[in-house]
Amino acid sequence: MERAREHPGGQDQRAGGRAPEPAGLELLVHGVGGTTPEEMLDDARTVRVAGDDTAASFRRAEDVARGGPEHRGEPVREAYVWCNLTSGDAGRALWLLLLPFMVVNLAHWMRPAGARPRAVRFYGLLVRLAALTLTVLLVAAACEVALDLVAWQCAGARACARRHFWLAFLTPDAAGGPGVRRWAALLGTSGGWWPQPGRRLALAALGPGGLVLLLWYLSHRTWSAYESHRPLLRGPVQAADPDDSALARPGFWYGRRLVARLRAAHTAAGLLTIAAALATPAVRFDHRPGGPAALDALGWLLTVLLPAGAGAVVAVVCRRGRAEHRVDQELDRHLVRLMLLAALVLLLLAALYTGWSRPTWHATGRLPGDPAFDGLMLVQGALVVVLGVVAWRMERRGAGERRGREERADGHNLPEPRRAATPRPGPHGLGGPATALLACALGGVMSGGVAQRAADWLGGGVIAGPPVSLTWQASMIPPLLAVLLMLALRLTAGTARLARAERARVRREHPGEPEDPARTRAIAHARAMAALTDRAPLVLTVLCATTLVLGGGALAGALAGGRTRDGAARGTVTAVRIAAGVSQGLGSWLVGLGFLLFVTWGRRAYKDRGARRTVGILWDVGTFWPRAAHPFAPPCYAERAVPDLTWRMATWTGATGGRLVLSGHSQGSVLAAVAAWQLPPAARSRVALLTYGSPLERLYGRWFPAHFGPAALAGLHRDIARWSNVYRRTDPIGGPVRLPTDGRPPVDQPPLRDPLAYGRTPEHPLPTPILGHSDYQADPVFAEVRARLLARLRAELPTPRGKSAT
Repeated sequence: MERAREHPGGQDQRAGGRAPEPAGLELLVHGVGGTTPEEMLDDARTVRVAGDDTAASFRRAEDVARGGPEHRGEPVREAYVWCNLTSGDAGRALWLLLLPFMVVNLAHWMRPAGARPRAVRFYGLLVRLAALTLTVLLVAAACEVALDLVAWQCAGARACARRHFWLAFLTPDAAGGPGVRRWAALLGTSGGWWPQPGRRLALAALGPGGLVLLLWYLSHRTWSAYESHRPLLRGPVQAADPDDSALARPGFWYGRRLVARLRAAHTAAGLLTIAAALATPAVRFDHRPGGPAALDALGWLLTVLLPAGAGAVVAVVCRRGRAEHRVDQELDRHLVRLMLLAALVLLLLAALYTGWSRPTWHATGRLPGDPAFDGLMLVQGALVVVLGVVAWRMERRGAGERRGREERADGHNLPEPRRAATPRPGPHGLGGPATALLACALGGVMSGGVAQRAADWLGGGVIAGPPVSLTWQASMIPPLLAVLLMLALRLTAGTARLARAERARVRREHPGEPEDPARTRAIAHARAMAALTDRAPLVLTVLCATTLVLGGGALAGALAGGRTRDGAARGTVTAVRIAAGVSQGLGSWLVGLGFLLFVTWGRRAYKDRGARRTVGILWDVGTFWPRAAHPFAPPCYAERAVPDLTWRMATWTGATGGRLVLSGHSQGSVLAAVAAWQLPPAARSRVALLTYGSPLERLYGRWFPAHFGPAALAGLHRDIARWSNVYRRTDPIGGPVRLPTDGRPPVDQPPLRDPLAYGRTPEHPLPTPILGHSDYQADPVFAEVRARLLARLRAELPTPRGKSAT
């Protein structure tokens, strides 16, 4: 691969002069998992004509030189490669740890369509508050491990500390062998300075504090790399059409200000959580009768300042949402700095207060503060329920408005194009609340897994262990898995029935050919498996309903008697005791196993490029949306890719006046659509869209109706020059767009045959594979669709201006 010298117009400058810009350009955008420019352009010699090592545009070396296909009346093909935005260096495998943050961020974008602005703002506020509780939960889990299990319980118990030599300098008497005593003497514990409980806690707080600072650093670094790319400035925005998507707004892909505010608020929340975990046990000890007056007064001061700081954080999170109607380039620098500085000062004050000498203070049992986990579960459950009510009302109102517009259109004989096709059955507006619930459940399982594994590793049965609520959460996992197993059996049976029905259809599609039962079964099975994607709403409904019921039961059990599930079952019938014991033990084991598998996968992804690419594929789908709810979520690659594509198309069409075909596969078709939305109207009318294997309607239209619903896609169809969509029945991701014809050529083409040939033919002497979601361009029908699209676009557009880009 060669690299051409670039100039401001984005084209190469050669020693012998520059080739004139072609009158036609086909801009290719790949899908999930990425590919190479050589594969996209089907040429071993490619040249980078614009971009950098992270994302760039490439052309064939022959097209860069004189005599390219523009002299034959064919468009030049240019490949935009963006795979390094999600699956580049090995450090991005650590993004797996941010999975709950990514999931709750998705919930923000899954709101129903057609809601009032006030309801939209309230919906976003609830999701941001749920995201804030996840940050507090993560930091609280880190405090549980570092402060409670390590510094309070294990270091305070002689039998536990004896197992871990690195805890010797924290134990009261440095009991153990000569090596342990030498280690304790080396670290200065002979005078009993470190073994005091408050000082152990202050030292252990370095772990959670380092975690919070790491999250802040990762968010700030990716914020500079992703959110800092300014979109194309298009001047004043006209009044919005009710059917237009918010994706067309100029500030949609520029969330720099909001992410900076949320990052400061979440970092402050993490620091205040550590401060509260430090100060709570010391305040309880100092409030006893006869305690030091100065420490008691300082404890009361912290009791007032910490809730006040938490209130300020919540106020910042609630105060401002996204500004999408304009490119908001302001930054609240003073607010961000003041909030972080105040939280850091409170943390240092709490550490100093807790570490003050208290010779009579001894660590027993668990660290005070277990109710914090119960409170977090209660707050998260309440937020999810309120979010569900709000989303349901938004969905009802949006459906009513859509019916009203259709009735008015029928009454006034308005043209059919204003009415979009009926969407696929979806989550009925509850996709966002369900996703927020899953994010909270993921956070709880990960927190419980870390705490349970740490407790088993540290002391087994020697220490009291993690809070009761985390044990109850773990005990609910076996019932959840049992429900999911029954659901999987039902889906398996349904898929088998569908595959049997598809066999008859496959035989009818190939009349006159010798029947091959194995081939027929393989094709029918591929189609039936692809249809499983449309069963996702059922899976999500069952999963969320079960999680909500079991989570409520776990919270009630933890609050009822303060005992584990096994302890609460004592005194009952034998069957109940056995079931409780098995559920608690198996749940704890499954949580630990799941966490170990999670860590192992992350470690493998760090070392193995293939596994790292798999992680990148997951992130291609999950990190498409901007960070609107959680600043510690993995960065949004579209905030770099969409401006890249928009600038490329706008400058090229403005300089040449030529025709442009935007060709996107899979997730690349989503990027292509939103980039077309961002174009000025004059440029948008010169762009044709070719999508294949596209999830625009099947996935995005169903789960993100406010942005990719039928009305929004119909509006895009009206604004661009042409649109053709190609799909296969065996594709589990792509599907038809299902838009009305509007008196224009239909968007959806007939489904491609897959495989290309049922049996052996002169054109295909060897068995052809079932391609599914891949290799669309290998089908001759795809080439015909592309040629028809280019021909129609060439006939409709005016003659290009005879000048090259400057």
